[in-house]
Amino acid sequence: MATNVFKKYLSLLAFTAPAFVIYAIFLLYPTFSGLFYSLTDWNGLNRDYSFIGLGNFVELFKEDPDFLNSLWFTLKYVVFMLILQNGIALLLAVFIETRTRSKGLFRTLFFMPNMISTIISAFMWTFIFSQVLPQLAEKLAFTFLDQQWLGDPKFSFYSILIVSLWNGVGYMMIIYLAALQGVPKSLKEAAVIDGANAFQVLRNVVLPMITHAVTICFFLTLNGAFKVFEVVYGLTGGGPGRATQVITMNIYEEAFSNNFRYGYASAKSVVLFVIVLIFTLIQITVMKKKEVEA
Repeated sequence: MATNVFKKYLSLLAFTAPAFVIYAIFLLYPTFSGLFYSLTDWNGLNRDYSFIGLGNFVELFKEDPDFLNSLWFTLKYVVFMLILQNGIALLLAVFIETRTRSKGLFRTLFFMPNMISTIISAFMWTFIFSQVLPQLAEKLAFTFLDQQWLGDPKFSFYSILIVSLWNGVGYMMIIYLAALQGVPKSLKEAAVIDGANAFQVLRNVVLPMITHAVTICFFLTLNGAFKVFEVVYGLTGGGPGRATQVITMNIYEEAFSNNFRYGYASAKSVVLFVIVLIFTLIQITVMKKKEVEA
């Protein structure tokens, strides 16, 4: 009996070992290496480095206002993305779910931007903001479109939001659509018979039934928003000045532009990891309680 159990676990280990080895090489090892190098002054090029303890962390919180500014900008971006991306995706999913003949068409149209690379989307929208919108403002007298969308700090943030939402809403919409299809029609019909309007049905019947999908979409949006890089890099490059610099771009700049301070950049990466971990744990804990209540 013991021999059979041993063979069973040995076979399971044999099947999982390749995946675990790949996971360890490409994720675990870089993660722990980054944590170690965050305690050094390594420049990424020389073999020699000095162990400086928490010096990098003290510097980034006390002597690096650019990092703190990029952190606050990222937090603002995360809040807007959480609300807008999930709100728009849910509304689109509800709209498509009510269609009878055109579900496939609308589902395809709204999901198509997600199939385009984020950096390609950023370059496309750079052309739209710099060339198309000014022409529309001139030809059609839409003066509100004639703005410095990428060169004015007042509008560059909204430009980044527009492109991010255009590129990411479709994916969340598909998740919500899948959840909506699992809501029994009998429950919605019973609510309508009892006198509930469309908003009340959505709030009191549909949303409690798809709380698990909301948890997933909030988790994906939260992680994606904290790690945003390509869309900002392609649209504004963090400018004008550093007005739209997100934390990932600040880390990239520190590692590859500012004298190759890999140890210091690793410390910033550790801080980002801790922030994302804390927000994710809070979000999952809160949403799981909502699921239980629902």
